[in-house]
Amino acid sequence: MSLAFSTSLETLHPSLWRASQLARGVGDYVECGFPQLSQELPGGGWPTGALTELFIEHGGSAELQLLRPALNAHSHGQIAFLQTPYQPQAMALAQSGISLDRLLWLRCNKMNDALWTAEQILRSGSCAALLFWQNQIKVEALRRLHLVAQHGRTLFYVIRPLNFAHHPSPAILRIQVKLAQRGLQLSFIKRRGAQKHEALFLPMTLPFPMLSRIHLPSHASSNENDTIDVGRHSLTESALRSFSPTLVG
Repeated sequence: MSLAFSTSLETLHPSLWRASQLARGVGDYVECGFPQLSQELPGGGWPTGALTELFIEHGGSAELQLLRPALNAHSHGQIAFLQTPYQPQAMALAQSGISLDRLLWLRCNKMNDALWTAEQILRSGSCAALLFWQNQIKVEALRRLHLVAQHGRTLFYVIRPLNFAHHPSPAILRIQVKLAQRGLQLSFIKRRGAQKHEALFLPMTLPFPMLSRIHLPSHASSNENDTIDVGRHSLTESALRSFSPTLVG
C-alpha cells in the first residue's frame, strides 16, 4: 500500500483506522494521568460520551486508583457512584485528592431502577462522571446506556467482575484491572485499533481502599442516612442538579 493511499484512508473519516495502528479516537477525551497508559488509549485519554468497561477482582480499590487522576482533572460537575458493592470511605477519598463536595452516592432497590437512574444521569449531563458497579447487566442494557451516553460528555464507566470480561458488549474500551505489587496491571480486552496482547503495569503507591470491604445489601445502604435511595419517581433532571452529596466518614 502506498504512503499516499494510507494517508488518504486515515483522513477519510475520523472513525476509520488501520488494524495495525492505534485509532486516533473520536470525540472528547480526559487525560488519564498516566503517560504510559495515555500511549495505549485511542485519543490519548479516557473517552467521554461513551461506555468504558472495567473488569476487577474486588471493588473499591483498583478501579478508583486507576480513575482518580481523570476524576480530578474532569473538575466540573458531580461524580456519581451508583450501586457500589462497598461503603465509600470519605477520609480515603479525600486523601486521594477527590473533592468530597462533588461526590454523589446513589443506591437503588431494583436493577431496573438502577438502569433508569444511570440513563437519567447520562441524559441530563448533570454529572462529570458516572461510575456504575454492576454484576448482572444484559448487553441490551449496555447498548442502550452507550447510545444515551453519546449525547453528552460524561465520563461513563461500568465496573464488573472479571468473569464478564469476554461477554459481548458495545463498549468502545474494555480493560481488565488487577492489583499488583506496587501498582496495577492492566490487560486490554477491547480498544479501537491494534490490539495489545501484553499486560501494562502502572507503578503507584496504593493507599487505603476508598470503598470499605463491608458488603452492602443489594437493596439498601448499611446506614440509611449515608446514601440516597433512588426510585424512578424520585429522580428527575432538576432533582439531579440539586442533589447534595452524601458520604460516610
